Amino acid sequence: QVQLVESGGGLVQAGGSLRLSCAASGRTFSSYTMGWFRQAPGKEREFVASISRRGGSTYYADSVKGRFTISRDNAKNTVYLQMNSLKPEDTAVYYCAAQYSSRPTTLHNVYEYNYWGQGTQVTVSS
Repeated sequence: QVQLVESGGGLVQAGGSLRLSCAASGRTFSSYTMGWFRQAPGKEREFVASISRRGGSTYYADSVKGRFTISRDNAKNTVYLQMNSLKPEDTAVYYCAAQYSSRPTTLHNVYEYNYWGQGTQVTVSS
């Protein structure tokens, strides 16, 4: 079992930055592929970024590539999402997700993750 708690969301102007954090419980954090997803009102939850167990591989949605950076600190059981050059269309609830993985891989789909946080709101004003 893994419990995930996101933090760091808020209101920011377009062009600004935010860093989201996701703290995970448990002693095997380094065995989990981690991901960030987001869901805007009236839309389906969509993939944002993923990072492999020890951080050697990352993968991004085209919409955030070059602006967002996913990273992790396995000693702190925490994954981060640094978001720069934010746009109004980035407004959404952002969710952290975890999935045990036997291989150093990234995962890009909602159905591939078993563990989810409660979400944190990010609002970007124009």
